[in-house]
Parts: sequence; C-alpha cells; structure tokens
Amino acid sequence: MSRVSGRQVAAALTLLLAAVGLFHLGGGAWIYAKAALAKTLIADAWDETLKGGVNIRPWPWADTWPVAKLDFPTRGKQTTVLAGANGATLAFGPGHLDGTAAPGNPGMTLIAGHRDTSFTLLGDLTLDDPVRLQTADGGWQDYRVTGTAVVDASNPWTPPSFEPGGSMLTLMTCWPLDAIVAGGPMRYLVFAERERRADIRLSAR
Repeated sequence: MSRVSGRQVAAALTLLLAAVGLFHLGGGAWIYAKAALAKTLIADAWDETLKGGVNIRPWPWADTWPVAKLDFPTRGKQTTVLAGANGATLAFGPGHLDGTAAPGNPGMTLIAGHRDTSFTLLGDLTLDDPVRLQTADGGWQDYRVTGTAVVDASNPWTPPSFEPGGSMLTLMTCWPLDAIVAGGPMRYLVFAERERRADIRLSAR
C-alpha cells in the first residue's frame, strides 16, 4: 500500500500556498515554480522508496510514484522515472510504460519522456554511451547504448534482439526532436542493453 509521510504533506501544502501566491504573478512564473517543486517532491519520494517504502506518492493526490532513477554519466544528468507513461505523468518526468518489464528486471523496459524536458538529452546519446539504472532496492545496473531508431507509433515495431534472460532499456520520445508543434505519430528510440557482470565475463574466458 502507498503511504504519505508528514514531510510530504507539508511539502504539498507548500505547493498549494505557492500556487496561490504565484497565481497573482502570472501563469509563466507558476509553471516554472510548479516544475521545481514537483522535482523536489519526486526526489523526496524516491528517497523514501529507497528506505523501504512502497508506491510513495510525491504529493497526496498524485496518481503516480517513482519506480527507478536513470543516470547518464557522459551527460552529467539524472532523472527519476515515474510509474505509468500517460500525459499527466509525463508532465513531471519520464514514465515507465505499463506492460513492459519492470525497471531492472529481465526483458524489455520502455520508458517515455518529453523531448523538450526530461528527455532532451536522448538526441545526444551515441553508440556505447553508458546508462545507469537505480532500482527500488538501491542497487545500480549498468547499460550501454546499442542503437537508435525512428518509428511510427501507430504501426507495430520490434525492438532489437538481445541476450536471452537479459535486460534492455528502450528510451522513447517524440520525433523530430526539434519540432515546434507537439504531437505527431513519429517516435525516437534509444536502445540500451544491460552489461553482464565482470565476474561472468571473466569466468567465460
């Protein structure tokens, strides 16, 4: 069951008070303030999750919660992954698509994010770039970019094959990456396959 800490309730009340004050300062200021506050609340919820919490909602009325954390070492950026990949969730960060493998589990895990916010860096990732994934138990898993693709989301597509029992991340955002108008059927995909542990590689020699 999900639970909400006293710190989260206090933070949520701060969010509401900020909303009232910033309402009088203009919509633009409120959008930036909301994004900053949401990022802090999501980070706090992830910290609670790492301490053993389950489905920790970043604010009491949220319909999502953090499920993983992505680290892009060569780009110096990290982002928390939320449960679900619907529009409401993606407004606050990348989301894990229901029905794909849970982050860190064997299989193909699909994580979607907006091209102009959480996943602006996808276009900068290149072949063999490292991608790290932190799961709810606090452990980190190492992945490496193995390819990219542009697909039509309205048509079936098949991810590249990977080692049986292995794990692949598929990171998705809208295409073209520099489009001014949102929407459209095209998607940009980055594929990253989990690296085998060093001890396994050594034993195979």
